[in-house]
Amino acid sequence: MNPTVLVTGATGYIGGRLVPELLTAGFKVRCLARDPDRLRDHGWTDRVERVRGDVLAAQTLRPALAGVDVAFYLVHSLTTGAGFEQTEDEAARNFATAAKDAGVSRIVYLGGMAPQDTPVADLSPHLRSRVRVGQVFRACGIPTVELRAAVVIGSGSASFEMLRYLTERLPVMVTPRWVGTRIQPIAVRDVLRYLVGAAVAPDPAVGIGGVFDIGGPDVLTYREMMLRYARLADLPRRLIVAVPVLTPGLSSQWVGAVTPVPASIARPLVESLRHEVVCGDRRITELVPDPPEGLLGFDGAVRLARTRVREAAVTTRWSSASMPGAPSDPLPTDPAWAGGSLYRDLREAEVDIPAERVWRVVESIGGETGWYSFPLAWAIRGWLDRMVGGIGLRRGRRDPETLRLGDTLDFWRVEALEPGHLLRLRAEMKLPGLAWLEMRVEPTAGGRTRYRQRALFFPHGLFGHLYWWSVAPFHAVVFGGMVRNLLRRAAQEDLGGAS
Repeated sequence: MNPTVLVTGATGYIGGRLVPELLTAGFKVRCLARDPDRLRDHGWTDRVERVRGDVLAAQTLRPALAGVDVAFYLVHSLTTGAGFEQTEDEAARNFATAAKDAGVSRIVYLGGMAPQDTPVADLSPHLRSRVRVGQVFRACGIPTVELRAAVVIGSGSASFEMLRYLTERLPVMVTPRWVGTRIQPIAVRDVLRYLVGAAVAPDPAVGIGGVFDIGGPDVLTYREMMLRYARLADLPRRLIVAVPVLTPGLSSQWVGAVTPVPASIARPLVESLRHEVVCGDRRITELVPDPPEGLLGFDGAVRLARTRVREAAVTTRWSSASMPGAPSDPLPTDPAWAGGSLYRDLREAEVDIPAERVWRVVESIGGETGWYSFPLAWAIRGWLDRMVGGIGLRRGRRDPETLRLGDTLDFWRVEALEPGHLLRLRAEMKLPGLAWLEMRVEPTAGGRTRYRQRALFFPHGLFGHLYWWSVAPFHAVVFGGMVRNLLRRAAQEDLGGAS
């Protein structure tokens, strides 16, 4: 019988790529997610079991782990807010206890590489937390394989996006000292191969307390990584000047201003880069032998990632996982708001355009396409969001033409998707309340189409009400213009298709 594995973090960057690799290797795969519906549109979803659960809700873990042979723990918090280390510790202890009770035979955990000569207490908060999560698993009595990686290079990874945008956008850079820190990056495909290999390795090779550094064949400074990226991208040589005055906080704001990676996510990445992260040994080859062709080097990983980006073949992105603090509850039906305030901006139009053409325009909204109304207003809203620590508009899209449930779309996330009919987006920008933007396409008699659009806002406190009324005067321009221009674009496509 094929062994059963549980993958936590399946909605995230690594988890979403690991699942098909495990299926190819012959495993029965069960995916744990707070909202299993977000996995609905992946190509492999009908081949896995989806279960609802949360590592911070211990009671949800026991049924999810029942009958599981190997459990993959790929849950990480990309935030350094107050109490995040305690939260990660609690989540790991919940999972370890439930796995022990369920009789899980092995835990595979992907952590962060830490310098061997640095006490755990002196590590950056993000890296320290990842190390301590591994300690929790190794202490629980279940054979645990902890793989520690530094910078993961792959299309859509936060580390790659940070490197890519810094190098492409800044021909001259005044940088923090950490650009001189030595790093051993690894291609995402080799990370996946190690994860699958850790699940099938024989028990004697694993033991209890197995910690393995994983890295590619190249050891580079961040400066060297940027210079090599520029060469591979056929860019002029970059001028990089390191200065000692940029703190991690200032560095993360700098990264957030230049790249799509917001400061809240950039900060833990930047803080970790102050440590030299080079593999202390190659014991991993005793567990998972190198492939005959060897590991993929930095140049090869960058070339492959750039090809995936150009071909719009990015299967998962750093933004696949929910933003810290983002609401996770689905949109309630309108009657459930009885007794509270729900502001609405409702607009609709009926046109002589086939529904499928209107839907095509709806589904391609955002990213490079834009939002069909008042581009400056959208840009200003994105800038303001970045200034207060939000994600802004530059997350873009995973794919320029198609969406799937859970995709990020600039500062929105796809919360509901009925192809050809409904697209509902939930706001993940900084707001004094909860907001949604919903678009419906409905065929009517005579080949006509009714387009319905509504923006919904549920305010939090007095400031939430004031926020709505302060922006309401602009809705006619923003949302009204959006309806007109979207349908005009659909009409143009209709004429193009008929010619």
